[in-house]
Amino acid sequence: MTDDGPDEQPAVERVLADGGPRRVGWYRFYFADDRWEWSPEVERMHGYEPGTARPTTELVLVHKHPDDCGQVAATLDEVRRTATAFSTRHRIVDTHGDTHDVVVVGDRLFDESRHTVIGSHGFYIDLTPPRATRSREQQNQVSEAVVEITEARSGIEQAKGMLMLVYRIGEDAAFELLRWRSQETNTRLKSLAQQLVKDFLELDYHEQLPHRSVYDRLLLTAHLRADC
Repeated sequence: MTDDGPDEQPAVERVLADGGPRRVGWYRFYFADDRWEWSPEVERMHGYEPGTARPTTELVLVHKHPDDCGQVAATLDEVRRTATAFSTRHRIVDTHGDTHDVVVVGDRLFDESRHTVIGSHGFYIDLTPPRATRSREQQNQVSEAVVEITEARSGIEQAKGMLMLVYRIGEDAAFELLRWRSQETNTRLKSLAQQLVKDFLELDYHEQLPHRSVYDRLLLTAHLRADC
């Protein structure tokens, strides 16, 4: 098997890439001028072609499902007030009227001095099943690739399982999240997964699991501790 660095594409990654636009992307939210930035993947989740939308808090909230909008608005107010990390699972409605089930994880965004919090940054994961069902050949390729990973990459499997539990997401979404963090931080996938497992297992708790924001922070910073 070849090295699993960020520039490599093991079988399962090629299969997941066949499904169209990636289902994980980043965002930045600047408090001072209420300005947002989206990656092309997040823009597509909202139904826009890349480069065509100018996201603001108002636009972001317009796309929230009516039953979830109040919760998300309250979360954004809390983030502005306390400048803390957060994670939320809710629904968004794109420009075509289609509903997407998403997980959003955010951390503090600092200025260049690293002393002042100027906003929030993080990522979206779209958990919505794709409209087109994979072909039998693609399903077989996924199955074979997962078996390959299970046998040779136990650290990745452990990390996937932990992410599935913490964020209540499926196996494919957990792997896509790991792959995305690997590529975004230029960290080997295997090293990132092993560090994440180590971080999660070292958490100090007794009868009650830590708040999810603790896991959010570890996920967003694992690359800083991993062996690249």
